[in-house]
Amino acid sequence: MNAASVRIIPLGGISDVTKNMYVYEYYEGANLKDILIVDCGVGFPRGSELGVDLIIPDVTYLKDKTDKIRAILLTHGHEDHISALPFHYKAMGSPPVYSSKLTSHLVEQKFEETGQKLKVTQISYNKPYQFGVFNVQFIHTTHSIPDPMHVFIKTPIGNFYHGPDFKFDLTPPYGPPPDFSAITRAGDAGILCMLSDCLGSEREGSTQSESTIGATFDELISSTKGMFLMTTFSSNISRVRQCAEAAIKYNRKIVFLGRSMRQNMELSRAIGYFPVKQRFLLRENQIKSTPPKQLCVIAAGSQGQFGSALSKISEGRNKFIKIQKGDRVLFSSDPIPGNEEEVNGVIEKLYMMGADVIYPSIQEQLHTSGHGNQEELKLLMRLTRPKYLFPIGGEVRHQRQYLKLAQDCGFAESQVFTPRDGQTIVFNNSGTASYGENVDVKSLYVDSYGVGEAGNPVIRDRQTLGKEGIVVAIVPVSEGQGPTPTPQVVSKGFTFADGEDKTILQAKKLIELTLSAHKGSPISKPGLTQEIIRVLEKYFDSQMGRKPLICVEVITM
Repeated sequence: MNAASVRIIPLGGISDVTKNMYVYEYYEGANLKDILIVDCGVGFPRGSELGVDLIIPDVTYLKDKTDKIRAILLTHGHEDHISALPFHYKAMGSPPVYSSKLTSHLVEQKFEETGQKLKVTQISYNKPYQFGVFNVQFIHTTHSIPDPMHVFIKTPIGNFYHGPDFKFDLTPPYGPPPDFSAITRAGDAGILCMLSDCLGSEREGSTQSESTIGATFDELISSTKGMFLMTTFSSNISRVRQCAEAAIKYNRKIVFLGRSMRQNMELSRAIGYFPVKQRFLLRENQIKSTPPKQLCVIAAGSQGQFGSALSKISEGRNKFIKIQKGDRVLFSSDPIPGNEEEVNGVIEKLYMMGADVIYPSIQEQLHTSGHGNQEELKLLMRLTRPKYLFPIGGEVRHQRQYLKLAQDCGFAESQVFTPRDGQTIVFNNSGTASYGENVDVKSLYVDSYGVGEAGNPVIRDRQTLGKEGIVVAIVPVSEGQGPTPTPQVVSKGFTFADGEDKTILQAKKLIELTLSAHKGSPISKPGLTQEIIRVLEKYFDSQMGRKPLICVEVITM
């Protein structure tokens, strides 16, 4: 019989905190037999990635292997673990999808938003499921969203523990604590490799329980004279529920702002995760008729996103809410790395409008991470006792710190894999493991026009437009003997030091000189276009030290 092996391919979630997607492949010799996929999430653009709404994993590698994909398993309902699935599901052959109750409903809602339908199979914890050669059990854990789970995967060559986003919350406000018994049983069965969340690897100690935030809401709402507004991630249902319960205690009505916040809470209420009676809920258009002292607004936009509900309030663009003195705004979330500037900008605007703004930098217990700190990461290592470790869901610095934690627990550096996106790890039936060949993966961008490879040139052009402006030249050329109209040059977002008329005139002269050099020669529109662009770029750079985006359209008369 040919030697068997398992290959793990991270298509996302390695170089970045988000865009989580992991492929497990089972081979007999060189023959691929079965594929199991865990998670399919989006990434979020940084400020420099202008015009981009979402970033999604590249699944090109899987498109000719759809007959081998046995199932897709989704570990919890956060965007960076589920929200790329509607974009890729058909391309992956529409395999069966399995997840926990809340996650299943959130995913089905995502499909409805894109005009698709999907029925997700809701799992039972600790029940075995068979997907090809992969025997799978789901283990309940805790995170910052209800119903998160880890996945214990048995294969003919060894067992794998897939442990994404988690913390060990011993006193969660809702639902059971982590299933330590099931985690220990998985460790007793023997684990060849554990994939573990590593985002909290830089923080000492253990993460605070989500329950600690409830007392903070109670204190702050009771002392607020005007409207109370809380912002957090729209998927943080436990956080929203604690805020709502504190608001009801102090006779405030609750208003949800932002499409994602409204949708998630309507869904959570419908399936029993947000048991708040309708009489405590108001619509947005009822805000003006309600005294501020009786209002609790829960808004999306905690990351300062442009156009979000909170951003519109901070800019005075919400026709129902006007911030005034006595109102209090609470940020119950930390900025995602790269979003600090946007969040701080919203805070500044709210302060200027008269609000009392409270955020984690100035007061403790406003937010607790959903990711385990160092002691929880080490405890999971101790409970599972794997032969190899593979830190996931963090940046390179988190992986490096996780390696140090593993060494403190007695693991050798050779036992910890820290690949990049697309870099494979191969596990053989002899119990050994090594890096394998790389799979090509690209960044796929989603904007209002669809999905595509908005590569470096496109992003660079958008950055140039924002910083330097644009110059457009319309250049008529004549193929006959008749007169040729004068080139036209216009600019937008480009300030000229010596006056626009003089600069435009000189640009036109340079174009005419370029045309005269080609008089009598056959016209190559692409070649002439590039030459004019080079001439204008050199002129603007040498004369003014500016590099606007230059667009040239050559028109044959």
